Amino acid sequence: MHKTQTLTRTAMGAVIIALCAWISIPAAVPFTLQTLGIFLVLTALGPRQGTGAILVYILLGLIGLPVFAGFSGGPGALIGPTGGYIVGFALIGFACLLTQWLPLPEPVRCTAGCLLGLAACYAFGTIWFIRVSAANGNVYSLPAVLAMCVVPFILPDCIKLVLALVIGRRLARALRPAGTVC
Repeated sequence: MHKTQTLTRTAMGAVIIALCAWISIPAAVPFTLQTLGIFLVLTALGPRQGTGAILVYILLGLIGLPVFAGFSGGPGALIGPTGGYIVGFALIGFACLLTQWLPLPEPVRCTAGCLLGLAACYAFGTIWFIRVSAANGNVYSLPAVLAMCVVPFILPDCIKLVLALVIGRRLARALRPAGTVC
């Protein structure tokens, strides 16, 4: 694949994630379609380009572009209580990269990588939320944070993963030769 194609697809992946982030229902941790975007990009572009798109997305937000939920951006969004979940999106990509060497059928590998990465994202984001909140004078117990920031998202994120697998595999076939889908 040409470098121009790779850069274009990576940039488009970051745009897809940003568009999904803007579809949001405000809450302590906003309900967004970000994870749908993450899973879709990883499935359609593959783990390497998909992870690149996730990192570009996070970098765009870090430098201040309003790509996060609620049209937010900048370092404050990442160092705030929910910033760990955004940083944790990169863990989903890295988990997909790591699972590429498992001797499993392609869709199973991709699903396993996304689920493993999602668990890592939840864990990292939850620890981050507790630490940042405590530093700001708001002390939460682990069960309280899990009830607020993780449990309500598990089923919706699993549904988003299934949708992303179905849509992403079709997109992958349209974008690349057979045999290179996540």
